[in-house]
Amino acid sequence: MRKNITETRCEVITVQKHCPQPPADTCHKCQEGWEQNGPQCYYYSTDKLIWEQAREKCRRDGADLVKIESEDEQSFLMQRLREEEVVVKMLEDEDKFWIGLTDSVTEGTWLWTDGTPLNKSLTFWGKGQPDNLKEGNANGQDCVRMGEISRSSLKWWFDKSCTAPQKRICEKSVETGR
Repeated sequence: MRKNITETRCEVITVQKHCPQPPADTCHKCQEGWEQNGPQCYYYSTDKLIWEQAREKCRRDGADLVKIESEDEQSFLMQRLREEEVVVKMLEDEDKFWIGLTDSVTEGTWLWTDGTPLNKSLTFWGKGQPDNLKEGNANGQDCVRMGEISRSSLKWWFDKSCTAPQKRICEKSVETGR
């Protein structure tokens, strides 16, 4: 696993005992159970909740469902979900993770939980997605989940009924991650 610049700088500072102690807020780390990637902390749940409950649980921890803003972030999340200790959490085909993307306000208009629209040039939809299948839910599929162990591309997003219990990925900044 690669180290980010903040972790490396902090480790060097703490190892050099002859240097003055840095201010307490110089080295931000994520709280236990969360993982750091650059300025963000991520939490991968093992319990399954409907989308709204998943979001509320993230918010209680000072976070929100993950907002994927770059190919690097998508790649990081995919790599992390593929690592052995997380793969154990993805035992079934339906073991996917809610992200903070929904078109529940207006069908076909995908918005992140902070209200910003999805950048259509930066999407990671699986083949044939989004498909808005009605499968037992008249509202169709208005929330997005990610994760597919067998896929090798970055195309890991799938729309799903918001009332289908899924795992979740929460995200918050390192500054609030303590």
